[in-house]
Amino acid sequence: MYREYSKYYFVGIGGIGMSALARYVVMQGKKVYGYDAVETDLTIKLKEEGVEVFYSDMVEDLPELKRTDTLVVYTPAISERNRLLTHFKNRGFTCIKRAAFLGFITKPTVCLAVAGTHGKTTTASILAHLLIDSGKSVSAFLGGIAENYQSNFIFRGSEMTVVEADEYDRSFLQLSPSIACINNTDADHLDVYESPEALQEAFEDFANLLPNRKDLVHPSNLEFGGTKIAIESAADYYAQNIRVEDGEYVFDFHTPDRVISGFKFGMPGNHNLMNAITALTMALKAGVSEESLLHALPRFEGVDRRYSIRYRSEKKVIIEDYAHHPTELRALYDAAKTMYKKEKIALVFQPHLYSRTRDFGEAFAESLSLFDEVILLDIYPAREAPIEGISSQWILDQMNIDNKKLVTKKALFDEIKNSTAKVVLMAGAGDITKEVQSIVKRMENEK
Repeated sequence: MYREYSKYYFVGIGGIGMSALARYVVMQGKKVYGYDAVETDLTIKLKEEGVEVFYSDMVEDLPELKRTDTLVVYTPAISERNRLLTHFKNRGFTCIKRAAFLGFITKPTVCLAVAGTHGKTTTASILAHLLIDSGKSVSAFLGGIAENYQSNFIFRGSEMTVVEADEYDRSFLQLSPSIACINNTDADHLDVYESPEALQEAFEDFANLLPNRKDLVHPSNLEFGGTKIAIESAADYYAQNIRVEDGEYVFDFHTPDRVISGFKFGMPGNHNLMNAITALTMALKAGVSEESLLHALPRFEGVDRRYSIRYRSEKKVIIEDYAHHPTELRALYDAAKTMYKKEKIALVFQPHLYSRTRDFGEAFAESLSLFDEVILLDIYPAREAPIEGISSQWILDQMNIDNKKLVTKKALFDEIKNSTAKVVLMAGAGDITKEVQSIVKRMENEK
């Protein structure tokens, strides 16, 4: 239906999911254009790959395009009132959301879809690596940069696809999964869903897309009637005899048929171990041999901005993470404590979205209070306007630790440098990554 177009224009091309789709279209030999508000590492790389990227949303700055040969793809993060999108719609261009386009691309394939409010990117990246390392014909559309491949789009064939099944805007209901997982269903995106119950119903609708419910993988505490997984407790597939050796998890993996001993995995935290178990289970269902998995899993190098160590010296370790939900912050704390049991741990956190901060204010305060020290930045608004009474100060006032403060980006370097914590975690889904880069550079210059 969409393959007849020779040109594609992506509105919001700098998004991690959109840029993966743009890379796919470039690989198909099509001409690709796109708009985003600011230049980023992703848009710079897209330009290097032949994409024409524009940072102006003025209609007069558009290239010459015809509705007969150009498909417009847009992300739900872009307002329906965006002037470029309005221009294209008013002139009869076919305009489709990112999710619909991803669904179209992956429908003819064996689609392995990773769902859940947390852990999608890490699980999908592990799964893609397991399939690729075992020689399967697979393409992967990821929500982060897989360190093994230095990309969010990986092409090693077209028989299978690995995708993140995004619950935002009910996007995952556009997919046609053959094998899938639901990592968790913690409340999130309540700016889209009217209640946690409505979110749960959407996950059930996603589960119903599978031809066979047994090809749905989920933790044993979720009730979806699929294949259950667990850590250190009986399930259809589970990990046991878990220990840490030389900074890696070593564990035995129980399947319905046998026990596979000696798996190794390098990402810290039980949440990451569950992500690995999920990916192993899905890979087995996709036909990967046990021997291939034993070889592949230790070779997984992680995902950019998922517990990524950016700086290390005798006095300081700086780790960047994408955590932006109370549950993710707890998981980040647990991962850091696993590796740095005796060290003081500080967190620099940039809240993401006014609505998420409002909906989970108390839970954020509880999670943040786990850390020895917390430095808060102002809320990153993304697509939202401010909400009266909702601010980082509001979160700070609810926290029950003494060592906490709200600082400006300008003052951040001095706060980190003067902190008595050896381990500094910097987390959020906004533009905090720019601050990480700046601080690391200054740290290195002052060595």
